[in-house]
Amino acid sequence: GRVRRTGAAHHRLGGGVGRRGVTGAAVLELRDVVVRYGRRTAVDAFAASVAAGEWLGLIGPNGAGKSSLLRAIVGIAAHRGTIMVDGAPLDRASGRERARLVAYVPQEPELPQDMSAFEYVLLGRAPYVAYFASESAHDREVARTVLERLDLGALAGRRLGELSGGERQRLEIARALATEAPILLLDEPTSALDIGHQQQALDLVADLRHRGDRPLTVISAMHDLTLAGMYADRLVLLHRGQMVAEGAPAVVLTEDHLKRFYGVRATVRHERDGTVVVIPQR
Repeated sequence: GRVRRTGAAHHRLGGGVGRRGVTGAAVLELRDVVVRYGRRTAVDAFAASVAAGEWLGLIGPNGAGKSSLLRAIVGIAAHRGTIMVDGAPLDRASGRERARLVAYVPQEPELPQDMSAFEYVLLGRAPYVAYFASESAHDREVARTVLERLDLGALAGRRLGELSGGERQRLEIARALATEAPILLLDEPTSALDIGHQQQALDLVADLRHRGDRPLTVISAMHDLTLAGMYADRLVLLHRGQMVAEGAPAVVLTEDHLKRFYGVRATVRHERDGTVVVIPQR
């Protein structure tokens, strides 16, 4: 697609993450999803279908409902409406089944300070470990592989409390990828990362999407509009809990939309390779 990779980043992404887990991409369908907190409606009758292997980007100003929608999908925010994976209601799945289907990277994860980085990433394999059993050699291999791909191998033995915010955020992405779920939800996954690690993390997700044996369906909430348009196939613009625009990045990322729904003046530039660059004006 439109994703550009540096040579070094691309070569580090060779090979599959693992063999065990839910195979095949999954179609995610949302019908009239409503999320309320008391009297406040955070998401209002949201409806969309995300194709198997598609990357849908959620954009919008603070309070638009992006995080609430992701929390509803993963099952940690009460909601009305229907959320289905491959035609089956997600609400009817057990906790372990849901964890095998949907992996989630929250905006502000709470990481246990005394756990090692390797142990934390290994938690991503929990949905496949039988009760009272230990992780298998394969589970440990998956965790090590994901750590290496996100340039975190050197941190495997370090305690989480010793790490920087960016390192911890990359570990959260690694834990989610280790789950090998066919659907990945990302809530501001690069907010604490420098530009190099932003590209590294998003390139890894983009690379996994196009694996023939294990395509990945992605929904991400992102504030960086240029990155959102660069990696997502399709964008949904939310405002006050409602979808106000939907389509290809070039259709959604317009100067008029940014002025109306973000309240900012910005120049939108279209590059020859299809990238849409958003430049705020003073």
